[in-house]
Order: sequence, then C-alpha cells, then structure tokens
Amino acid sequence: MGYDSSNTVILAEKPSQARSYVEAFNKSVKRTGYYEVSDDVLSEGTVVTFGFGHLVELATPEMYDDKYKKWSLDNLPIFPERYQFIVPKDKVGQFRIVKKLLFEASTIIIATDSDREGSNIAWSIMKQSKVNLKKKVIKRLWINSLEKDAILRGFKNLKDSGDDYLAYKEAQTRQISDWLVGMNGSPLYSLLLRQSGVRGVYSIGRVQTPTLYMVYQRDQAIKNFKPEPYFELNAEISTQQQKFVAKLEPYQRFKDEKGLMTFMHVKNIEKGFQNGLIKDVQKQLKKSASPRLFSLSSLQSAINKRYHASASQVLQAVQGLYEAKLLTYPRTDCNYITDQEFNYLVPNLSGYLGLVSKEVSLDNIKANSRYVNGKKVQEHHAIIMTKVIPSKTKLAALPKLQQQVYDLVLRTTLAMFADPYEYEETTITTQVGHANFKATGNVPIKQGWKDLFTSNVNSTNEDQETLPQVKKGETVKANLQTPQKETTPPTAFTEGTLITAMKTAGKTLDDEEAQSILKDVEGIGTEATRANVLEVLKKRGYLFTQKNKLHVSEQGVTLCKAVELEPLLTSPEMTAKWELALRQISQKQRTQENFLGQIKKFVKKLVDEVPGQIKVSTEFKKQITIQKQHQNIENIAKEVCDCPICKVGKVVDKGKFYGCTNYNAKHCSFSLPKKLSGKVLPKGAIKDLAQFGHTKKKIKGFKSKTGKVFEAKLILKDDRVKFDFS
Repeated sequence: MGYDSSNTVILAEKPSQARSYVEAFNKSVKRTGYYEVSDDVLSEGTVVTFGFGHLVELATPEMYDDKYKKWSLDNLPIFPERYQFIVPKDKVGQFRIVKKLLFEASTIIIATDSDREGSNIAWSIMKQSKVNLKKKVIKRLWINSLEKDAILRGFKNLKDSGDDYLAYKEAQTRQISDWLVGMNGSPLYSLLLRQSGVRGVYSIGRVQTPTLYMVYQRDQAIKNFKPEPYFELNAEISTQQQKFVAKLEPYQRFKDEKGLMTFMHVKNIEKGFQNGLIKDVQKQLKKSASPRLFSLSSLQSAINKRYHASASQVLQAVQGLYEAKLLTYPRTDCNYITDQEFNYLVPNLSGYLGLVSKEVSLDNIKANSRYVNGKKVQEHHAIIMTKVIPSKTKLAALPKLQQQVYDLVLRTTLAMFADPYEYEETTITTQVGHANFKATGNVPIKQGWKDLFTSNVNSTNEDQETLPQVKKGETVKANLQTPQKETTPPTAFTEGTLITAMKTAGKTLDDEEAQSILKDVEGIGTEATRANVLEVLKKRGYLFTQKNKLHVSEQGVTLCKAVELEPLLTSPEMTAKWELALRQISQKQRTQENFLGQIKKFVKKLVDEVPGQIKVSTEFKKQITIQKQHQNIENIAKEVCDCPICKVGKVVDKGKFYGCTNYNAKHCSFSLPKKLSGKVLPKGAIKDLAQFGHTKKKIKGFKSKTGKVFEAKLILKDDRVKFDFS
C-alpha cells in the first residue's frame, strides 16, 4: 500500500466529520481511507483521514491471561500492571491506513470531536501507532460548528496540543477507572448472585450503578408512601364583582380537626359565612426573563417533557442537526454564549424569525449577561443555531424529532432578543376575625418572549387567575371552608428529570435552578455520557419506561438490594467527587496514578467485603426469593413444549435460538434456529418441528441469497432444519 508522503495529516473522528471538513476546502481527491485536500488555510500536501469513533479499545481480562476466560471469585481483583489497548478486528484496515499516514506526516492536526472523548480517541490512535510524537508538530482544531466559515476559521486558528493531551489523560483515566470497576464489580456480583440461585450477568458501573440506585430509591419512596390526611383553611371571598379564593396567611396545614378547631377558636372565626375586611391591596408590575439557553442536559430534559423522547434520541437528533450544519456543538454543559456568537445572531434575526409562525418583536440587540457571558464559557458555548438558515422545505424534510429540537432551540435563542414577559401581580389580604387570608392573581400586560411559545395569545390569558378591583377597608363576605386533603407521593423519574438529577448529583432542583448553579455543582457522568448510561441500563433490563416514567425492573431491584450494602457504590455524591477528581487531571492538580490508586482501593474493598455482607443480609435474601419466583414465571412463559430428545427438559427461548432446558448442562443437544433465511420463525412452527419433525403448513416470508421471497414447509432432518417445497 503506497501513497505520496504528506506533510500534514488532519485526523477526524469518523467519516461524516471528515466529509464536513473536506466540503469546506477548495479541492479534494478521495482515496481509500483518506482524502487529499488543498485550500488557502492548509499547508501543501495535506490529507484528511478518520477513525470509526474508537479505533483503539482497552483489552478485556482474558487478553491478559487465559485464566480470566472463566469468571472466578479467586481471580479477583483484576489489576493489570500495564493496561493493554487493542484495535478490534473490524477496524484494523482503517487503523493501518491512519498509522502509515501519521508516520509520514510532519504535522498532525487533531480534528476529532472538540471534547475530552474526542481527544482520547485521537491520542489513543496516535499512541497505538507507535509514532514518535516528539518529532511531530501536533495542533488541535477546536470548533463549535461544522458550517464552512467555522471550519475555515478553526483551521486558521489552531490550538497547541498541550491542553488537549491533558484532556486525553483525563478521559483515559475515566475509561480505565470504569474498566476497573466494571471488570471486577460485574463478575463479583454476578457470581455471588449465582451462588444465591439467581441466573444472569449483573453489570456494575461507576456511573450506571448510582444512577440506577437513584431510580430505585424513588420507586421505593413511591411504593412505601403512606398518604397522611390534613386539613386546610381557605376563604371564598365574595365582592360585588366576583368571587375569589384566598389561602390562610401564613399558610399552614392542620393534622386533625381538633387542631383546626382550636386555631379557629383562638382567631375568632368559624366555618361558613361571616364578614371580612379588605386589609391590604398591593399591585406590582413584574417582569419575567426568557428561559436560559440550552446545554445538552437541559435540552434533553425539555424535549423529554414536551415530546417524551429519550435522552439518547435527543442526543442523536442534536448530533444530526450539528452534522447538517444547522445547530452548534451538542455535548456542552454550558448555558451561555460569547459576544462572537451573539454578533452573528443579530444580523440574521429576520431570517431566523421567518421560520417561526408568527411575528414577534426582537428589539433587544444589546447583549444581556443572563445569556451572553464569555467568562462562563470554558470549552463550548450553549446550543444555538448556526449562520446557516434552512428553508422551510428543508426543515420539513428533516426527521420529526430533529424538527422539534431545532424549533425549540430556535425559539429559545430568539427569546433572548424579545421583550420580557410583563404582568401585573395583585395581592389582596382579607382579614376575617383575627386571621388573614391572602390571594394572588396575575394579569398579563405584555406577552413579550412568550409570544414565541404560544400559537394563540388568548390561550394564555385563560389560564390566569384575575382578581376583582377592591379597596382597602372594603367590607366583604367570607365563606370559610376546611377541605380535607391527603399528602401526595413523590413523582417517578422521567428520562428528562433523571438527566437533571444526574447533573446535580441527586439534588432535587428544577431545571432553571440546575442551570443557574451548574458550574458550582459536579454531577455524575458527563454531558457526553449520561444518555448512554441510561441506554445501557434499559438495554440490560434494569430500567424500563412506562408512560414516559422510568422504573426499576425486578432484576434491577435485585441488583440494587445487593449493591446497597456498599454505600460508596450507590452514592451520587461520591461519584460526583470522582468526576471532580477526574477534572483535576486535565488541570494538572492530580495525576492519573493518584486517581487509579484510589479506584483500586475501592475495588479491593468491594472484593473483600461484599461476599460477607451478602451472606448476612436478610433484606437481600428476601429479594432473592422474589427474584426466583419471577424467574420461574419467566421460564414458564418461555416454554414451547417438552424436549423430544431427553423427554425431561422443556424447549425454551434461549435468546438467539430455541433449546432444551438441559442443553449443555446434562448434554441434551436439542436446538432449533430462531431465524432462517431472513425470517423469524413463529413459535407455532418451533412447536411443530419439535413435536412432529415438520411444520403443518407453508410459512411465508423466506428470502433467498438473491433476494427472492419464497414460502415453504420446514422439516427436521439429521438435526438440521430444511425446506420442504412439496
């Protein structure tokens, strides 16, 4: 394999990213695994090559020693002296191309995603290639948009690689620490659970386990919630114009009727009608600023709340819009932009507004520090539109979720240029006996930015509680009511609220609060990883979604009951401290060795203590009994028929095939394929084959190697399923 010697290699993360760079340059020629490119911003002899995401991965334990092929408690903990990295077989071809180009280059431009994981991908490839990096000039492309102007500006203003190398060390440390926790924790808990009679592989993760435990705790709080009755004391006030309801001021609840009656007696009031006096009327003009700009987490929360899309689906949609050059870089934890972004938004306002269904005044073209603050932007600014303004036709051709994401980002970004929402807040205090009752009502004065989010202005007015015109000292009629109510349980997590809880290390904050203190709170996971953590938990069957609410499965409960005996493994606060310690690596305040040393101590503690904890836990034993019952029900549901070979076992769905429950264990070899010639076999066909050796009727939907669709009966001959066309 030979190519011309190159001076500069631009290393992209994946083919689509490489194409975006290539499209921004004047000229390009496509080669196998790379492009030759030329442009005024590039030196001569520049090529663009790419990975497929991670070309280099951490080796699994069995690659260090054959003894790790079979899990054993005796082999734990697994602490390699040196961590080995490998290139997966399906990526070797591209790695060889990249490696040769790197060897021939005098300058390497790291142009992977502008985040820590992107840095990890690039440096891992360079290190694995064994290139002498000290003899290379290494630069870093750091951009927030894939539009042409941003790419060219980025290549004109390349960064030095020093900070990028530190970001790589941080990301690699995170990668190794997750490997240590997972490769030790998963076999440890899986083997101990098997000893207790529960089948399956139980996955442990530094971030996924405390995340799962947060949902478990919320589920338990809902399940164990006991509603408590209480009484309120309200007053229905009648004036000449209208009635309105006022609440006791200061507000309080009464546990029982006796306490309520004592209070009413002291205050010289009674249930039912009596005279009241307007004690005070306050009117205040208030303003409400538009929502903050979006970080990835806050966008995932908002879209989940509106459209019930998962965190992973939202990330994919934003990534798609980023690659389409319509939105800026997605994996950001920041809610601010700099003057540079503000200055390109202003001249394009009329174009953006053309994508919104109604006219709104966008007159505030002076930067507001609530949204524009360069000091708050460390790596990437908030997610906003690029300079590229799509046509309505182009927008309509996008996938539905991408349309919804773009529309919400568009309206939220435009809202900072609109006037504040203004309303008049009226507070009326009514005295009845010696008690005060307060009512507050808002009257919209100016919709301002809210016009961007409502299709009909009047629809918002209907939701407002307006109060009548009254004067201080006016006499009114008050009807005192004592409704009995019950306390309500906490609400289940959605993916949106769980993402916010991860971001705030489990603190219960609403999204606006979470955004405003984001830089002061270290969450669990990162913007780039949180969505994937939720997907892993769902894929492994620990979490499931029901009507947009997240719940823990029975298998997940078993895992939580096991891990709660080791609080450090379930603590969001501890995991958040780890994230802070990891961040310190890229700030030269901590070394990789120091952090991994702490993780090893933690893993050793797990291996030493967990077996004994599980043996003596009565709560865990109770859950094991429940889990076994659950498994038995699952087994019965999977049964197809009796095994025709050993006559003892049952033919069951084993995931990738159908086989006897004694398959392997007692050397019963009976098995049937789940899929044949592109067709998933119906359960009835499996039953017929097992009981009679053939199907009773033809099955439609098989596909030949040439793509031709056909139908046929099936017969079982010499332990193989064959087609019968008779």
